[in-house]
Amino acid sequence: MIEVIKGGVRLHLFIQPKASKNEVIGEHNGELKIKITAPPVDGKANACVIEFMSELFSCPKRDISIIRGELSRHKTLEISGINAETAQKILNL
Repeated sequence: MIEVIKGGVRLHLFIQPKASKNEVIGEHNGELKIKITAPPVDGKANACVIEFMSELFSCPKRDISIIRGELSRHKTLEISGINAETAQKILNL
C-alpha cells in the first residue's frame, strides 16, 4: 500500500467513485481503498482523488501525481515531501 520512494511515498489505491462522501476506508486486497464523490467520467474522479489527497496530506496538488491507472479504479499515486511514517499516521494504518 505505501512504498517509500526518493523524496516521498507511492500509494497503491483502489478507488470507489460516486460515494456519498470522500473518505479513506482502509486496506482492500493489498491496496488502500478510497471512496470519492466524483463520477468516473472525463477525468473528474482523478481530479477528485488528487484534491482529496491534497487536503488529507496538507500538501499542494502539484506534489501529487497519478503515475499508473488513470482510466482504472486501481491507481498508483506518488506524493512528494511526505515520509512513510507520516503517511501511515494520516491514513490511520
